[in-house]
Amino acid sequence: MNENSEQRSFIDYCREFMDWEAAGGIVLIGATLLALVAANSPWSEWYDALLTTHAEVRIGTFAIDKPLLLWINDGLMAVFFFLVGLEIKREILEGELSSPSQVVLPAVGAVGGMAVPALIYTWMNHGDPVAMSGWAIPVATDIAFALGILSLLGDRVPRGLKVFLLTLAIFDDLGAILVIALFYTSNLSLAALGVAALAGLGLFLMNRRGIASIAAYFFVGMILWVSMLKSGVHATLAGVLAAFAIPIVTADGRSPLKQLEHDLHPSVAFAILPIFAFANAGISFETMTLEMLMHPVPLGITLGLILGNQVGIMSLVAITVKLGFAKLPDRTGWRDIYGVSVLCGVGFTMSLFISSLAFGQSGGALGVDNRIGILGGSLIAALMGYGLLWFSLPAAEAGRNDSRAPERNVNTP
Repeated sequence: MNENSEQRSFIDYCREFMDWEAAGGIVLIGATLLALVAANSPWSEWYDALLTTHAEVRIGTFAIDKPLLLWINDGLMAVFFFLVGLEIKREILEGELSSPSQVVLPAVGAVGGMAVPALIYTWMNHGDPVAMSGWAIPVATDIAFALGILSLLGDRVPRGLKVFLLTLAIFDDLGAILVIALFYTSNLSLAALGVAALAGLGLFLMNRRGIASIAAYFFVGMILWVSMLKSGVHATLAGVLAAFAIPIVTADGRSPLKQLEHDLHPSVAFAILPIFAFANAGISFETMTLEMLMHPVPLGITLGLILGNQVGIMSLVAITVKLGFAKLPDRTGWRDIYGVSVLCGVGFTMSLFISSLAFGQSGGALGVDNRIGILGGSLIAALMGYGLLWFSLPAAEAGRNDSRAPERNVNTP
């Protein structure tokens, strides 16, 4: 009896932890630390061997043969982008993006938060055509970490500030998706693109005819993913396109989109993203030198994340407000907006993902591990942003409960 009671209490504790807004970020940190330990331990060869282990799926003469690292980055991350696509569609139809008055300021901030980091990186690496492949690495915000850090401040955070960060992150996700689609494609196959176009058309027609079967969308979505994988366009974009086809409401009143969001959230937050972090964050410090830390690539990423976001977001937000096109959120001051702008420099997941597209896992021909800049810049931005908000936000008032933001299940980079 006592054992059952203790077991129920442990399960309840786990559920409470998973419901906590910062839980996903904490698990990501744990996976990152585990990767760093693995890469700098006597078992580092096993860690590398695991990620380079090949797995093959074959049907007749058709085969997909990839190392485990690429199955994670091309396959599991497609599920992450699928969830991001579901969230973006919901927000456009009935969430924060459906209200024009709440869109202007964070949309402008997102433009600054992408443009200035890219300019800083480009300025520092413009003479190196290989390094220039990574110009988009510092443009992305990891919303899972950013919202998780913000949630640590509890009721001190006004609802308007959370909505601002949430909406800015949605636009940031859209921008990152466009960047990947436009700038990180190679060796295009017209035949595979044709199959992908037919699969996309099929998903669109299924939506228009009101088909509600998730299994049917999954089947056509898999065809879309495989064809995009073979086309040269990054396969994770198939997840976004498939998500946009999922109906938000069916004729019988059900919502396949919201059901999928709810079902996928635990898997993405507590399995897929930690696995991705474990596979991509394993930096070896054995041969690291000061010269490597000061290399224009990691330094450009670090400065882009830390300085680029705060300068880009704050400057465009200030101009927009001063010109009268928008106003600051309720209960929010300029110091709060500045703290959130710094917090948006936490790139991590999406930055690591774009880095893998630009340079591979560790940089290859660069002669330096670009992930140093991602981890260092994200850590500094997280600590600075939290510290600034700790001092700028007022103490929580007794009984105040205005800090709840619209639900967002993932983090997006």
